[in-house]
Amino acid sequence: MAQRKYTIAVIQLNLNNTAEENRKKCVHWIREAAAKGAEVISLPELYSSHYFCQSEDVANYAFAEPLGNISFTAFSAVAKELGVVIIVPFFEKRMAGVYHNSAYIIDTDGSQAGLYRKMHIPDDPYYYEKFYFTPGDLGFLNTPTAKGNIGTLICWDQWYPEGARITALKGAEVLFYPTAIGWHPAEKAQYGPNQHGAWMSVMRGHAVANGVYVAAANRIGLEKYLPNTDGIEFWGASFICGPQGEVLAQASHDKEEILMADVDLDLQENVRQNWPFFRDRRIDAFGDITKRAIDR
Repeated sequence: MAQRKYTIAVIQLNLNNTAEENRKKCVHWIREAAAKGAEVISLPELYSSHYFCQSEDVANYAFAEPLGNISFTAFSAVAKELGVVIIVPFFEKRMAGVYHNSAYIIDTDGSQAGLYRKMHIPDDPYYYEKFYFTPGDLGFLNTPTAKGNIGTLICWDQWYPEGARITALKGAEVLFYPTAIGWHPAEKAQYGPNQHGAWMSVMRGHAVANGVYVAAANRIGLEKYLPNTDGIEFWGASFICGPQGEVLAQASHDKEEILMADVDLDLQENVRQNWPFFRDRRIDAFGDITKRAIDR
């Protein structure tokens, strides 16, 4: 019988070192989370390196790895040892010239329960992801695991209600958003509060609209590795919210932390019974949502 309650965790970290050191650091924090009772644990986006998308440089393709490589084998062994589910976001090399921003969902026995490839790819100043990443081709997925039904999306996906809705309709009980988002330091004073507020509000809205738990795992720290730039100040503020958008756990802007909360399927069912948004969807009138723009 499936569990009606399980504990999830997101780990907020500074990841600005070598791949080997970042991997060791993540394993340490996963062990800490598991010791505290976490059963499903997510790392931040692109865990193994600094956020290299601040520039367009072919040398950064060296950070990529094929499926089944060290990011899988290392965390597979840890998941099996600890009996936990781990979400591992990594830079996937599919073939020469085709790369993805991806995440493994590794089950409690160390097997690959699922693979997600980031669907929405941004191209903003110092977030030059279109240079590196091919848009995902696996769609929006629910991944059944030994602990529960897990939906994984990545960073820029968090702004799109369609991804959250489809993932929830496929059966996901919780949406994880591994993330690397921050401020441009020169703009922080003017735009920072609204940017962070919008980021948190849109994901809380996904929780409400779909009656799901949402868990965002962000980075922290100033990553400034290019000359003559201010870098990116990753704003942390990782959080977990419940199916009414209620904040269950909230991290700081600047500390490495583990956030934990319970996914309660009985509560989720009660919320959906009282707020029956799925029942009242006018699917007969939604055809225009598949159009790029609607001419008027």
